[in-house]
Parts: sequence; structure tokens; C-alpha cells
Amino acid sequence: MNGGGVGPLAGLRVLEIAGIGPGPFCGMLLADLGADVVVVDRAVRNEQNLDLGPAAISQRGKRSVAVDLKDSDAVEMVLQLVESADALIEGMRPGVMERLGLGPEVCLARNPRLAYGRMTGWGQNGPLAHAAGHDINYLALSGALWYASPPGEPPITPPSLLGDIGGGALYLAVGLLAAVMSARQTGRGQVVDAAIVDASAHMMNLLLGLKAAGQFVNERGRSILDGPHWYATYRCADGGFVSVGALEPKFYALLREKLGLGDDPDFANGYDMSRWPQSKQRFAELFALRTRAEWCALLEGTDACFAPVLDPDEAAGHPHMVARAAYGRETGVLQANPAPRFSGFPDLRPGLIPTTGGDEAGVRRDWLGA
Repeated sequence: MNGGGVGPLAGLRVLEIAGIGPGPFCGMLLADLGADVVVVDRAVRNEQNLDLGPAAISQRGKRSVAVDLKDSDAVEMVLQLVESADALIEGMRPGVMERLGLGPEVCLARNPRLAYGRMTGWGQNGPLAHAAGHDINYLALSGALWYASPPGEPPITPPSLLGDIGGGALYLAVGLLAAVMSARQTGRGQVVDAAIVDASAHMMNLLLGLKAAGQFVNERGRSILDGPHWYATYRCADGGFVSVGALEPKFYALLREKLGLGDDPDFANGYDMSRWPQSKQRFAELFALRTRAEWCALLEGTDACFAPVLDPDEAAGHPHMVARAAYGRETGVLQANPAPRFSGFPDLRPGLIPTTGGDEAGVRRDWLGA
């Protein structure tokens, strides 16, 4: 279903200025939860606004109008939509929306209750605000990339997941909903400056707490979540991979028992970091003796804190993910279903992917009464 109406955010109107990456993902998340998200697409597409057709998962559940923002009449139409919106999402470089005549001062003058969400990597101000960048750069500068590799290896992180999605889309969604709640209480809207570099730093607070307590150090491979043999991934005999994360002593004891190491004194103290390199090598040798399926048969579902490392297609078919309906196929395209889950709306489903500009009549009717 497009146009919202089903879900905990039913009735929320979100205007999204077409972009790439975290802005559209944030809009998709809000649409998944029932918001009426209208995308202002470009009438003439460029390299940043490609038409992915049925593969444009981040557009699902939205409605699309197509305009030329260089045309004053088109800008006026967008401002009329702003008057009916609860929130706005834009991901331009600082100053671009102002040059288009759609900056926050103009929009808030037309709708004083508007939550104006600005999605950038570096933020709206600071020495790097106008520089180009991407997910990996924001993570690098914020400190969030530091622990993302074994010792001696260049840091690497899953593409777009931590910065663009975690630090970008999700923080923007929280910021917009907070600003909407504030506006409903006070009658005053505001600008939400959602910078990936800020949120990536904010997500470090769990590790910074461990660092302050002496559980994390700046040297990679010597902290409890990036160095131990019991918190790592290993290659199996068939080339597959598995993960173990037996952080607590009782779980580590069970893992040792399952691996046949319960009586081995070399593994008695899992927190002795001086032994981590040797222990990790022994674990690697052990896991290489069996296939991934064999390790799953032995460890999966136990308190040894184990899971196979699956590719997306395998993940979609795993019994646990199937039981939770975590994935589905819409028009033949594999995609994750809406999350989180709500007891009041147990049957949330992904919305349809709109055609560019195909919803103008409905949007004019619903938002403008035209």
C-alpha cells in the first residue's frame, strides 16, 4: 500500500526531497511504519537519482511527484506541500536547499510546526561541512572505524550499514519523530541537523564506557570485543564461516565443552589476553576440521553463543529468519520486511514501489485538496 494509513505512524505526513542513501532509507523506514511519505523526484534524472525500477527498495511505500526545482512554479508547489507536512527530509550539501528557495527559514515560515530534517555526512557547519565524503570517511573521522579489523589489518566495515544506515537514516528518523512530538506539544517546529559523523561518534558511547572501565584500549586486538578467540569468526572445512561470541564465563565454559576443550588448562582463563593469539590459532585449526553445517549441528541453538555467517539469500532461508518472516520477496526482489514489530500492527507489509511522478494527482488531492 502507498500513501500510509496502516501502522503506528499512520497520519504522519513526510515530504522527502529525492536523494541517495540514508535520506531515502529513513523515508522508507517511516513509510514501513505507516507514514504518508511523498518523494519530490526530479523531472530530469541524473547520476544520483537513478531509476532502479522494482529494485528501488528504499522507495517502497512512498508516493512520487516529479518536478523541476529550477522552475519557480514547481518550487511553489513544493512549498504548498510543505504547508501540509509534519516533517521534511533533505540530504543536499549545506546551502543547496537555500539556493533552491526551500531552505529551513522559508519552509518554517510556511509551516511553523515543521520538523525539517537535514541529512549530511559532516553536518551543517564545521571545517568539513562542504567537503564531499561517504560512509567510510565519516566512520573514520568519528572513531567508529578504528576497531573494525583484526590487528595489523586495515579497518573495514560492512558497506553503508554502520554509517549511512545506523548513524544516518536511523538517527534522522529518531530526530524527526522527536521534533514532531515537540511540535505537537509546543506548536514550534525546528531543524534536525542529522550528521553521520555525529551519530557515529554517539554510537561509540558503549565502547567508550568500556574504555573508561579499562575493558577497551586503543590498541586493536587487545579488548574484549575485538581480540579474544571466543569473540571472532572462523573458516570451516567447506570454506564457509561461523561466528562465536561467548562473552560471559558460563557461555565460554559451554563453548569449551562443545569444542572438547573443557579440561584443557590452556583455555581455562578466557580473559588472559596474553594467550588470545595462541588460543585464536587453536580455534581456527579446530573450526577448519568440520564443515559449517557440522558446526551448526553441534552448536546452533545452544548457549555457546554461535551463529553461521550467512549470505543474504541463505539468511532469508534460515529457519529462524523464516519463522520471524524477516525477509520476503516483492515482485521477485528479496527485501527485508518492516522492523521493529508492533503488537498492535502484527501484519505490517512492505509498500509498493512508486513510478516516478506517478502519484501527483493523488498527492494533490490528499495534501492540497486540489
